[in-house]
Amino acid sequence: MPNVALFASGSGTNVENIIKTFQHVPEVRFKVFCNKPNAGVLARAASLQVPTVLFNRADLYESDAVLQQLIRGQVDLIVLAGFLWLMPASIVGQFPHQIINIHPALLPKFGGKGMYGEKVHQAVIAAGETVSGITIHYVNENYDEGQIIRQVQCPVYPSDTPQSLAARIHALEYEHYPQVIGELLGLVPTQHKQN
Repeated sequence: MPNVALFASGSGTNVENIIKTFQHVPEVRFKVFCNKPNAGVLARAASLQVPTVLFNRADLYESDAVLQQLIRGQVDLIVLAGFLWLMPASIVGQFPHQIINIHPALLPKFGGKGMYGEKVHQAVIAAGETVSGITIHYVNENYDEGQIIRQVQCPVYPSDTPQSLAARIHALEYEHYPQVIGELLGLVPTQHKQN
């Protein structure tokens, strides 16, 4: 029975999509880990009856509180879904090739510290790129540098704004992130479309 830890810092749309995709796969158990007490992901998790863990910077970087929660929970896969802090070496070392992240651009371009959300789409448009997309990758001790698992492209149009490009990127995230999670867990998720 796979145990999946979902780490998020924000509204949690990807987290909700992942949970709903697997809600008819009873052998998968989720727990949401969040570093912001007012993050929307906590309400989404509660509405889906998924347990949550709230932690702070000290819990992650100055003690092994988060690491011990993951070990006690016998976590098989750690999924970063809009989680903006760097994973500490202690967790990366304990869970080799068991931590994945999704980035809203085609790495290695437009990655690294501070490159997240709308900032990425602004940079892509400003650079005059004609394609963007998503990168799903393993997590190491550096931002956006882990081994790539899957990349999917989408066009960037001359008329695009960061918001219109983000909508296209989100559609790719909702489709492909659950697929990769299912493949890594040896499962085939049901098809769920984000509203």
